[in-house]
Amino acid sequence: MKNSSAVTSPPSLSLFLLLLQPFLAQSSDDLIDTICKATPFFDLCEASLRSLSPSPPDTKSIASAMANVVLGNMTDTLGYIQSLIRHSQDPPAERALAQCAEVYRPVVRFNIPQAIEAMGRGEFGFAMYVLGDAQKQSDSCQKWINSAGADDESSVPLTARNKLVKNLCDVAISVIKSLMNGR
Repeated sequence: MKNSSAVTSPPSLSLFLLLLQPFLAQSSDDLIDTICKATPFFDLCEASLRSLSPSPPDTKSIASAMANVVLGNMTDTLGYIQSLIRHSQDPPAERALAQCAEVYRPVVRFNIPQAIEAMGRGEFGFAMYVLGDAQKQSDSCQKWINSAGADDESSVPLTARNKLVKNLCDVAISVIKSLMNGR
């Protein structure tokens, strides 16, 4: 006679894992909450990470996810800048926007993707450096926009976008610091 428990073991294990899944998800949510509390922009961190599906399961995944959020946001901002350039009728504003595009482009195409790859290899210091540089580039862009006297309605959304990039970089750097500190 065969052992009947061997036949029921896989479904029991599946049922156990199915029942455990909400608790595992809760752990990920708790980790996101804990990490976001250590950042300068808790709400921005929470909104960025909770919008991801599935939630990142560990600090390293959370750090990578935040860097990807920065990359996505900077990519959108670069597209917006390029659109403003195409429609600009103001030469000083157009020059300032072109300078913005010149600093955003390498960060989007090369720097942040390299930082994300570096995090995968455990090179967190490099990733923090790159994200800090991305912050500086958004600040530079904003200074050029301000100095061009671009105060039309298109510069207001760019100002908000530059500020968001800067804040997302702050969050990503804080998350990486948490990872490096073993949280």
